[in-house]
Amino acid sequence: MQIQQREISAKKILTEATGYLDVGFTHSLNPYSGCSFSCRYCYVREMPIQKFRDVPWGEWLDIKKNAAENYREELLKLRKKGKPSNIFMSSATDPYQPIERKTAITRSILEEMVQHPPDFVQIQTRGPLITRDIDLLVKLKDKCGLLVSMTVETDREEIKRLFAPLAPGIKLRLKALKQLHDAGIFTQAAISPVLPFTPDFPERLSGITDAIWIDTLSTGDGSFGKRSERLGMPELFEEQGLSKWYRNDIHQSVAKYFRKHLPGVIIRVSKEEAFPLLKHTLT
Repeated sequence: MQIQQREISAKKILTEATGYLDVGFTHSLNPYSGCSFSCRYCYVREMPIQKFRDVPWGEWLDIKKNAAENYREELLKLRKKGKPSNIFMSSATDPYQPIERKTAITRSILEEMVQHPPDFVQIQTRGPLITRDIDLLVKLKDKCGLLVSMTVETDREEIKRLFAPLAPGIKLRLKALKQLHDAGIFTQAAISPVLPFTPDFPERLSGITDAIWIDTLSTGDGSFGKRSERLGMPELFEEQGLSKWYRNDIHQSVAKYFRKHLPGVIIRVSKEEAFPLLKHTLT
């Protein structure tokens, strides 16, 4: 698939956190606009950033070439004003999608963070490429609160291919989680959104992550499931004979199952428990 790419100079790189992130984050940070992983369920498809585009989601990408410079300037301004800097990277793109291997925009931001650390940063990705930057992450974790959250919405590759055919394979993500965890970095497996998985899923996450976060298409799309409905997710689940996995309370059932196999303290559920690390986990 041909992706329209362009380099842009962003006016700002830190955006004040609202909505789902308002439980403790002060800012979101997106090194890119657009995402070539193009997951079928992605809520960003229903946001203005896509609605006002003529090109379909997954087929365009803006590279913010001045992202690292902007981060440094904006972080220093926050410090000068005595304001907190709890950053979520990223909310509307993936910081480790394939183009990052060439552009290293995310790496350049991490280099600036090592020199000018925020109070806290959570990196949210499904890209195993993040292991390239373990050298910087190890330095950063000694200077600020750091959590690396890897999206692992299922342990079934055929399910991954159905819902996110262009995203990295599950085995590669689990391998990356283990590498990060073994490097002493606080890691989280984000089962978000919950997709059908095997009974062995908890065992596959055991020992390679410090936290497990569970959310669904109904509770986690930022619109109480309405965006997911507009994206045709209920119909897709039904067509595949998976309707029992598309329930408003599926996150509760999944959490109960995981707590049977793993320590309950590491299991977090939906927005109410999404980001407790800001409060107590890293203390």
